[in-house]
Amino acid sequence: MSSTSTHSPTPLSWKQADDNVHVATRDGEFAGFVEFDGARHLTRDSHGTELGAFPTLADARRALDGTPRRNTRSIRQTLRRHLSRARA
Repeated sequence: MSSTSTHSPTPLSWKQADDNVHVATRDGEFAGFVEFDGARHLTRDSHGTELGAFPTLADARRALDGTPRRNTRSIRQTLRRHLSRARA
């Protein structure tokens, strides 16, 4: 079974449309936007579907782009997680 990506290999282009709104385009076409509501960054795709709420603009942008977020756990947290699973 083959996997198909819903995203073009062309990166998103971002522009700040207002103090709290960032708009993305891909290949000159509207791709979605991120709006800051004072507490969180809300991401919507090109159809207006909400993709989620994020603490940072960078996280919100990644949600639209489809770029996975890097795991930022410390080695101690990772080891604890694995040890607790091994004990279970």
